[in-house]
Amino acid sequence: MIKDIVFPEVEDVAVAVVQQHEGLDEYDVYLINMKFADIKNVLVVSNGYGDIDNRHLKTSTLRHFVEEVKQHSFVKIEPIQKEVFGLSNEYWVSFTLNGQMFDKQFIFLPETIIESNFTQVPLIHKKGVLIR
Repeated sequence: MIKDIVFPEVEDVAVAVVQQHEGLDEYDVYLINMKFADIKNVLVVSNGYGDIDNRHLKTSTLRHFVEEVKQHSFVKIEPIQKEVFGLSNEYWVSFTLNGQMFDKQFIFLPETIIESNFTQVPLIHKKGVLIR
């Protein structure tokens, strides 16, 4: 029964879009593990969708697998081009921790990846937009 399934809340895991070099339009997407434990069997499914110039657009769906992300560390998931910042960019993250499965959807809404929203991203120590 679906009511009997426990869906634990994901905490201390984030996705960030980080500008690689200040002043350049080079960006990467990172998964950040801020837990005091390693997460394992990490699967990230990414895609973009939305309307730009009255045209409905959808990017390819990409899947990334990372065997382990150590505690208080991060991994680069993929590069992202500035041209898709006008779309909703979705990252569905699943992983195991202490034998239990966790998953969470992170969505960068259209036009939220902009310099005025940049903060110092923890652990990476570069500017970008972070979703917890």
